[in-house]
Amino acid sequence: MKTLTLQSLVPMASPAVSPDSSSSDNLSPDELELLAKLEEQNRLLEADSKSLRSVNGSRRNSSGSLVSSSSASSNLSHLEEDTWILWGRLINEWEEVRKKKEKLLRELIRKGIPHHFRGIVWQLLCNATDMPMKNQYSELLKMTSPCEKLIRRDIARTYPEHEFFKGQDSLGQEVLFNVMKAYSLVDREVGYCQGSAFIVGLLLMQMPEEEAFCVFVRLMQEYRLRELFKPSMAELGLCIYQFEYLIQDQLPELNVHFRSQSFHTSMYASSWFLTIFLTTFSLPLATRIFDIFMYEGLEVVFRIGIAILQFNQVELMQLDMEGMSQHFQKVIPQQFDSCPDKLILKAYQVKYNPKKMKKLEKEYTTIKNKEMEEQIEIKRLRTENRLLKQRIETLEKESAALADRLIQGQVTRAQEAEENYIIKRELAVAKQQFNTASEKLEQAQSTIQELKELRCEHRHKEEYVMELEQSRLREAEALTALKEMQDKVLEMEKRNNLLPDENNIVRLQEELKALKLREAEAVTSMKELHQQVKDLDEHWQRHLARTGGRWKDSPKKNATHELHNELMTVRFSEAQAQAELRELRHRVLELETQNQVNSSLLNRTEQACTGLQDKLQYVTAQNKGLQTQLSETRRKQAEVDCKNKEEVMAIRFREADSIAAIAELRQRIAELEIQVLRFCMW
Repeated sequence: MKTLTLQSLVPMASPAVSPDSSSSDNLSPDELELLAKLEEQNRLLEADSKSLRSVNGSRRNSSGSLVSSSSASSNLSHLEEDTWILWGRLINEWEEVRKKKEKLLRELIRKGIPHHFRGIVWQLLCNATDMPMKNQYSELLKMTSPCEKLIRRDIARTYPEHEFFKGQDSLGQEVLFNVMKAYSLVDREVGYCQGSAFIVGLLLMQMPEEEAFCVFVRLMQEYRLRELFKPSMAELGLCIYQFEYLIQDQLPELNVHFRSQSFHTSMYASSWFLTIFLTTFSLPLATRIFDIFMYEGLEVVFRIGIAILQFNQVELMQLDMEGMSQHFQKVIPQQFDSCPDKLILKAYQVKYNPKKMKKLEKEYTTIKNKEMEEQIEIKRLRTENRLLKQRIETLEKESAALADRLIQGQVTRAQEAEENYIIKRELAVAKQQFNTASEKLEQAQSTIQELKELRCEHRHKEEYVMELEQSRLREAEALTALKEMQDKVLEMEKRNNLLPDENNIVRLQEELKALKLREAEAVTSMKELHQQVKDLDEHWQRHLARTGGRWKDSPKKNATHELHNELMTVRFSEAQAQAELRELRHRVLELETQNQVNSSLLNRTEQACTGLQDKLQYVTAQNKGLQTQLSETRRKQAEVDCKNKEEVMAIRFREADSIAAIAELRQRIAELEIQVLRFCMW
């Protein structure tokens, strides 16, 4: 058992808050007398401590100082004895005190729990004396936690100046690591958070590691610390929201100054809620605050925080953002070391309305739920926007491909129209040439008619010879033309065999028919020429038989020869004109055939364009149908989301009811266990 020193007695026994009239009315006369006696002894202790300090300062050994010193020692021993008796009674009669003497217990805790009783009182306050989890602690230490590296990294930063935790691999660091590791295995959702190590360190200063582990588990479960240390830190946001309301309500001028300097509440108050002022004040004052926290919960953090701001309002109003940050870091931590009771007394003068805090909690929950719904809606809209962009890109690509095909078809039609125009122009030129040749042919025929009249009068051998030669020449030309036609027919048949398309087959069949017609005309012409040659041969033979093969010279011989020459010239001209006429007719037929082919090709192109337009209209209609389906799907998805949200809220309400019921059952079980323990002790 550690000895009780003067330095430990002074802060723990000094009157922090005097009982108010409402609490004094409910206390028994013995309890009032005990409190009065304790306050009187505290005042004597303060006076004696001042005397001792004056004696030590002046270093005198006078008789007065000796009397004062002996008086202080006597008062200290009496006070220590009374304190031990009082807290011993409270601990032995804990259940009765918690139920019937709650106000007395609250006043004593606000004055400060004695150091020797602090560990057991903390366990009793949070109902952690007989937790089943205490038996699991040794098993948890044998397991491996995913947070071990983080815990090892932060161990050296926890109370680095305290003797218990100073030095690498010290006992304090080892037991702190064990407790943090065990809790990270019990509550894997929270795991490890840096601020929780300061709370565990303070517990380890007061009790063994198994009991510290049980108290820490109870604090996390019952004192809202688990919600504070979750990865989302939603409870910390709620505390900051409530604290900002208190500042706005009770310190409006300071609140306006904070807002004008953009000095957010989370910049200085987050550590207050996460560590219960353990990283802000010195250890004695922070322990006093933690005593009250063990009994009253987070309410003391709000009260102490507002009290700090009230004490420092004037100084903070004159500082800028950087100055205020320095003031919170350097001035406030040492501000109340010499007068902790002043801060606690001021804290319980702060107006704190639990109903209003509950209302603020509901408002904050509503705001956060709305923000979460907005975030979910924004995420859903972004996803839909991304999908629509992808769909639009796909449709744009398809539209661009269709446009390219349409433009290509239009270009092809333009080229075909241009070729058709060129063919028509060549056809017009050919018709003009045909008309010219027809005129020449008419002239030649008139000339031939005249020559025929002359031939009736002047027939001779040379005329028949020339006619025979001319006929043979025509026959040779007809044979040549016939051979060319046959070669072309063979070539067209080969093409027909190579092109199995039905349209090409029909077109080639038409060309073949036209060629066969021209071949028939050529054969007919050749037969006519053969008949003419035969007639000329017969006529020549008759002429030879009649004349006997002798020619007599006559005076008109020269004139006859001239007529014969003119006749031969006319006949040559006639043959040439007929050949040109046949070539022109053949060219006209070829142009007409090519024109028909081009017309067929143009018709097919127009049909293809019409098909593309129909396909484009089909794709557009399909796109509209898909957009309608997409809208319907969005509507159904929105309905499903609403139903899911309603189900989630119902599940959360049921879960909250279950948690409350479990907490009540745990409370009842703990009370029964304590009653059993008391019964066993009796």
